[in-house]
Amino acid sequence: MITSHFAVHRCVLTFVGTLIATGAALAGPSSSAADAQARYRQEMALCNSGQSSQSLETCRTEARNAYAEARRGGLNDAPDQYTRNAVQRCAEFKGDERSACDARVLSPSRIEGSVEAGGILRESTITVPVPPQ
Repeated sequence: MITSHFAVHRCVLTFVGTLIATGAALAGPSSSAADAQARYRQEMALCNSGQSSQSLETCRTEARNAYAEARRGGLNDAPDQYTRNAVQRCAEFKGDERSACDARVLSPSRIEGSVEAGGILRESTITVPVPPQ
């Protein structure tokens, strides 16, 4: 009788442990889904308020697309990705122009503007020695 009591107790503990582990596994994705949905609602509120720098239709489309991508797990805010994208845009240039582009992207001496204002201007100063005469 005591042996069967321990067996039942062990089964109950195993079952409860399994439920807790399953709940923890499910909590991760649902919290990120909840975060994505909350961000979508914030973006839509910004669109509807008229304070976005985009047209209403463009703003709503971008918010919907970002939400769909976030639900698929495709949004990545890693700074490394931004740097890789910026350096990849410099690949269009050759020689000194490529070096100058890389310098502007990777270590600008001055940055001004904003995306909302229409663009970010990155400036870097390159000193070129004057050849002797």
